Amino acid sequence: MASSRRRPPGRRVWPKIRLLLLVAVVAAGGTALYPVWKAANPDPPELKVRYRTDTPATAAAAKPSLEVFNDTGKPLPLSDVTLRYWFTAEDSASYAFNCVNAVFGCSHVAGRIVAMDKPTDTADHYLELRFTEGAGDLKPGANSKGIDVQLFRTDHAKVKQSDDRSFDAEKTSYKEAEEVTAYKRGVLAWGEEPDGTKASDEKKATAKTAPEALAAPPAGVLFDDFSYLGPKDPALFKHGWLVRTSKGGPGIENTWSAEGVSFPTAEGSHADGQVLNLRASTDGTKAGTKQASLGTAASKFRDGTYAARIHFSDGPATGEAGDHVNQTFYTIGGKGSKYSELDNEYMPNGGWGRPGPKLDTVTWFDHKTNDRVYETTNKSLDAWHTVLIRVKDGVVAYWLDGKKLFLSNGKYAPRADMSVNFNHWFIDLPFKGERAWDMKVDWLYYNANDTLSAEEVRSQVTGFTDEGMNYFDTVRETR
Repeated sequence: MASSRRRPPGRRVWPKIRLLLLVAVVAAGGTALYPVWKAANPDPPELKVRYRTDTPATAAAAKPSLEVFNDTGKPLPLSDVTLRYWFTAEDSASYAFNCVNAVFGCSHVAGRIVAMDKPTDTADHYLELRFTEGAGDLKPGANSKGIDVQLFRTDHAKVKQSDDRSFDAEKTSYKEAEEVTAYKRGVLAWGEEPDGTKASDEKKATAKTAPEALAAPPAGVLFDDFSYLGPKDPALFKHGWLVRTSKGGPGIENTWSAEGVSFPTAEGSHADGQVLNLRASTDGTKAGTKQASLGTAASKFRDGTYAARIHFSDGPATGEAGDHVNQTFYTIGGKGSKYSELDNEYMPNGGWGRPGPKLDTVTWFDHKTNDRVYETTNKSLDAWHTVLIRVKDGVVAYWLDGKKLFLSNGKYAPRADMSVNFNHWFIDLPFKGERAWDMKVDWLYYNANDTLSAEEVRSQVTGFTDEGMNYFDTVRETR
C-alpha cells in the first residue's frame, strides 16, 4: 500500500495572503488615483446658464439676459436656483436692479446687490437673482427662456462694464457663460466664482447653506418701490405704468410731460433708496409749464387697501414760492353712471380761493355736475406720510399716518374698477419766473383682499423688500 503525503498547512494559506495583499495594493493605488480620475471625469452639471447682452462696455445700464437649463432627468423647481452676476462698482456708487421680462413673470423675480468680502480685480459686488415658488418647475431638458434684467447706478450715471467679470460684449446671442454662476439649494452647480471655485470642486458642498424657498407673492396684491432708470425704462411699461404725455387737464391744459418723471434716491425713503419724483415746473406761462403724472395702464382696482408713502412739499425745489400746486394720489375709472374717483389732494398754498396748507380727501359721484363729498385737513404735510384709502362694503375711508380723516358711503363709493395715479400740477399761474416743485413717492401698495392698517402695510412692505422683491403684481383684471 502506497503511503500518502500531506502538504504542510502553511503552503495552502500563503497564496490567499498574497492575493489579499495584491487586492489591498490595487485598492490603495485606486484611492490615490481617484482625485486625478475625478478631475478628468467630473459629474455632469445639473444645470447650466446661457447669457447674452446688447449693451456696449459703457452704458446707462448693464442688461444681462439669462437662460437656465435643466440638465437632469427630473423637474427642477426654479425656486431652488440662485444666479449671481459678478461686477465691479464704480466710485462707491449704489446700485439697483429691475426685471424687464421673464416668461413666468417679473412678479416672481427677486434680487439684491451684495458687496463681496474678498473682492477681486473683476468683481467686488454681485447681483443675486432668486425666483419664487410661483415661477414653477423646469421640465427635464427644458430652459427658462430669457430672463431680462437691468443693473444700474441709482445716481443714473453710466456703468462701465469692461472690468466686470460677468460682462461679455461679444455674447450678443445666447452662449454658455461660466462667469455667471448658478446655485442649486445653495450649492454651486454651474460656473466659476471669482476666487476660482468651480462647480466641480469638492469644497463647494460646504460653501453655502441652502436658503429657504422664496414664497410666491400673495394673490391680489400690487407692490412697487419704483426701482427704475427713468420715464423711458422698458421695465416701467412692462410693470404696467404709463407716463402721461396726453392732452387735457386738470391744471394747465396740455402741459403733461415725461420730463418731470424721474427716479432719484431720496433721504428718508425706505432704506434711502429710489423714489418716484414728480416735478411740476413753470416760468409762469403756459408754454413754459410742465406737469407730471404716472398711473397704472390697467383699471382693475376697486375694493381693498390703497397705500402709498408720499413726501409732500410746502416749498419749491427751485425758484420763488407761492404757487397753487396740487400734489395728488388718486384713483379713477368708469364713465357715466359708473364713474368713480377717490382723491387725496395736497395744496400747500391752497387753491380755488381756499387757503393752505391743506389736504382734501374727496369721493366723487359725478364730476360733470361737481357732485362729491369731501373733508379738509388744514395742516402742513411737508414730510413723509403713509396715505391710505380703504374700500369695503360700499364704504370709503381715508387715513393719514394711521389716523382716520374721512368716511364716505352710499352713492359716494366706487361703482367701477379704477386705475391708480400720482399727479403734480398747477391750479393756475399767479406770477412769472422760473420755479419747480417736487412730489416724491417711496412705494405703492394695493391689496384687493383686505383692509389693512398703516402699520400692517408697512410691515408687509418691509417683508417684501427684505426678500429683494421690488415689484410684483398679482391683481387680476376683471372682464
